[in-house]
Amino acid sequence: MKNLTALATLAVLFSSAAAHTIFQELHVNGVSQGHTVGIRVPTYDGPITDVSSNDIICNGGINPYRQPLSTKIIDVPAGAEVTAEYHHTLNGADPKDNSDPIDASHKGPVMAYLAKVPSAVQRDVTGLKWFKIYHDGLNSGVWGVDKLIKNKGKVSFTIPKCIENGEYLLRVELIALHGAQSYPGAQFYMECAQIKISGGGSTTPYPTVSFPGAYKGTDAGVKVNIYSGLSSYTIPGPEVFTCGADSGPAPTANPPVVIAPPASTSVPPVVVPSQPPSQGTVPQWGQCGGSGYSGPSECISPYKCTKTNEWYSQCL
Repeated sequence: MKNLTALATLAVLFSSAAAHTIFQELHVNGVSQGHTVGIRVPTYDGPITDVSSNDIICNGGINPYRQPLSTKIIDVPAGAEVTAEYHHTLNGADPKDNSDPIDASHKGPVMAYLAKVPSAVQRDVTGLKWFKIYHDGLNSGVWGVDKLIKNKGKVSFTIPKCIENGEYLLRVELIALHGAQSYPGAQFYMECAQIKISGGGSTTPYPTVSFPGAYKGTDAGVKVNIYSGLSSYTIPGPEVFTCGADSGPAPTANPPVVIAPPASTSVPPVVVPSQPPSQGTVPQWGQCGGSGYSGPSECISPYKCTKTNEWYSQCL
């Protein structure tokens, strides 16, 4: 039985050796922004397999970018639904291609990350802080890639409404795990779209990760045998960031207390001055630490900076 399984696996690998894919079109609230417009698309649809390489950031290394690189920055309202569209080659959708948008053997998760940048068209993408806004792994035997194939290469997710306005890179990625029994074996397919977010809030997203560095070759989601009766799967990278209760404006520390006199008197209200605030500046629930965080770290009284994980500490 083991030999039959191994032969079946090899057959899948050989039959789909060139069944690659490229993220090549972005839709904003259902409206296409144009084929390859605003996306750093490579000339070749091959994967990245080295998680320690800079190629894992936005591709374009061993798969050189198509020139000239798009200078379009796509406008995206905060809270919008965006749809990333993948296809086998840069020719776009091809109903005659059995491997479009990607071969069905290339099962695995689909993810999306954002990183705020000074300019969405800057060439250097190293040293950025990425936060995950979407992932879909294995659910009841169905992979994220299975859903993408069923939806003709499209995957949709929401831009967090609470994040700051500005220019970002949107990194959309799928991982094909058909050869991931050993490392390197998993195939990473990612490209970055150039976007500008408006109408957002003031929340600093967490946790953030760096590429390379977010994944290791020994991670359970990177080195895995999907032919072993897998019932669950650990998606690589951080948890998905969502806008929480601390997304709104920071509360005022120690507001004045107004004491009203009894209704039967004519004595005016007495205003009791607030107590002087503590030297801390971070309100309850606010971020006060974590890897890559450079903001204030002292909490207002009586709250203490409490570590949640290596990427995030908050005032509790």
